[in-house]
Amino acid sequence: MAFRTVRVSQFALRRGFSTAKPAERPACPNFSSGPCTKRPGYDIAALDQSVLGRSHRSKVGKSMLKQVIVDTKRILGIPEDYLVGIVPASDTGAYEMAMWSMLGERPVDMCYWESFGKGWFGDAASHLQLEGVTEISAEYGDLPDFSKTNPDHDICFTWNGTTSGVKLPNADWISDDRTGLTFNDATSAAFAMDIEWNKADVTTYSWQKVLGGEGGHGMLILSPRAVERLESYTPPRPLPKIFRMVKKGKVDRSIFEGSTINTPSMMCVADYADALAWTESIGGLEGVIAKSEANLKVMEDMVDSTPWIHFLANDAATRSNTSVCFKLDGVDGAQVKKMENLLSDEGVAYDINSYKDAPPGLRIWCGATVEASDLEALVPWLKWAYNEVQN
Repeated sequence: MAFRTVRVSQFALRRGFSTAKPAERPACPNFSSGPCTKRPGYDIAALDQSVLGRSHRSKVGKSMLKQVIVDTKRILGIPEDYLVGIVPASDTGAYEMAMWSMLGERPVDMCYWESFGKGWFGDAASHLQLEGVTEISAEYGDLPDFSKTNPDHDICFTWNGTTSGVKLPNADWISDDRTGLTFNDATSAAFAMDIEWNKADVTTYSWQKVLGGEGGHGMLILSPRAVERLESYTPPRPLPKIFRMVKKGKVDRSIFEGSTINTPSMMCVADYADALAWTESIGGLEGVIAKSEANLKVMEDMVDSTPWIHFLANDAATRSNTSVCFKLDGVDGAQVKKMENLLSDEGVAYDINSYKDAPPGLRIWCGATVEASDLEALVPWLKWAYNEVQN
């Protein structure tokens, strides 16, 4: 029996995992891909509470709403002639709002390589029942063939595949001379990746992703071309009140100046304002991108030194630096779930399971609110948990 124990230990060492519990634990074990962990040093007591219990249409309420729009636009480098607004129902609400209000004027190319993009395709084909829908897709781990897109069509896509860990390396495939609109779901890309705004006519994201804000609110960003579509095209379908952006043939600009369509949580708005202030304190957009990329480097070093774990993204240029997805050798879905439970029970990693529609594996958030030191402390625990489920 002693001989068998020695053999297992030697095998474990050769395979790059540990047989003993590591001594160091992550200071913050929150690695969820949404809602994501709060910024380092977060303290709810530090939020501006002057808006709590006040109407969002009061002077103080509208002032804060408008200020976060202004700050968002400045930090992300959004062109001056683009509109930025706060809308209901997170990124999902913002993207649906754009699809229902603008699609149908021309054929649409639906590009997807993970579950949320596939959901937009389903909405376009089955719920909106649009004519001229072209499906352009790829399996988890790859990008589709964007050369199949038509610049005279509308094009829907995600900048970063949250559930596949595959992002756009660039937007060169989008024509500068396009006549259609591009619809960019950037919920796990905004504040972590350089979005080429001249390539994006409609962009959406939500606070609870990269900046670790609270859920329930979406951001909708419109180019002048998108505004023109709203004012020149009336969709042949009824629009719910929370989707309506046009009054008497013109875009209601007040929505993009702080007069939200429905009542927002001012606590969540104050929380978002705090996240924006933190972003500026660490160098603005460049600072948060650099921090996220440094976090990805920790994961890359782990994969380079560990033979049984691999990125789900097949091309290094497409690896997400936020929703980092992994596949594991020699374990099935049940064993991966056991790994996740072991790590959660030990209090070293919460919510790192792959998305339900994705291949079995792990998904570790590496956005800027995560500290590299916590990821470094997590790595030995991943190796320990892998060893545990092998025995």
